[in-house]
Amino acid sequence: MAKKAGCYVRVSTGNQTTGLESQVRALRDYCTRNGITDYVLYEDENQSGTKQSRPALDRMMKDAHDGFIDKVIVYSFSRYARSVSHLLRALSEFKKLEIGFISLTENIDTNTPLGSAVFVILGACAQLERDLIAERVKNGLINAKAKGIHIGRTKTRDSDLLRKLRASGMTYRECARVAKCSTGAVSAEMKAMKIEALAIANNKALEESLMPKLELDNSSSDNIMSAGSRYQGHGFDFENQDTHIELER
Repeated sequence: MAKKAGCYVRVSTGNQTTGLESQVRALRDYCTRNGITDYVLYEDENQSGTKQSRPALDRMMKDAHDGFIDKVIVYSFSRYARSVSHLLRALSEFKKLEIGFISLTENIDTNTPLGSAVFVILGACAQLERDLIAERVKNGLINAKAKGIHIGRTKTRDSDLLRKLRASGMTYRECARVAKCSTGAVSAEMKAMKIEALAIANNKALEESLMPKLELDNSSSDNIMSAGSRYQGHGFDFENQDTHIELER
């Protein structure tokens, strides 16, 4: 079965009929100059480029997966996608399907060495875009916490009531019904309680390890007694003098 070229065009509003016609004319001229006689036009009118799902685009992608298309031709990158990440996902999909991607305005063909290099550059740009977004979100959260702004949803469950209900042997569902909350809230409270108990246990163990202990074994120790400057105890004695300490075994 002979494969066809998929020519995709798009305009954002229905009033841009001339823009759609100019894109179609440019793609037809390209096909004529390059001897491409078997092609299909996929036209999306009144469709934003931010939408990843569009009627004509979805049809073209289905034909691509079904093996009917060997190349995709667009007027410009922006006609296909408005974000680098969306475009990169499409290019990755076309690469897996062994489908070439051609953009007339950018003069890019992924089947050429330059096109392959652009593909790599777009991948790096998409990764940079994700990293920058993550960094901005992280900095925003840090700034909000520094100002005392609560991050996340406010806890509305009655912690004391839920813990008492669970201690009485009630099930999660019964606790949720009495406390008028979801079973997920009950589960979250039980997890929080376990974390608190573990933290208390760890703190207690740490305190005990740092606290000095003196254990005396009365059965094996001698009576500690004072005899002038001489002391006895634990099977040894020593004489405390002004100039030195002498140990006697």
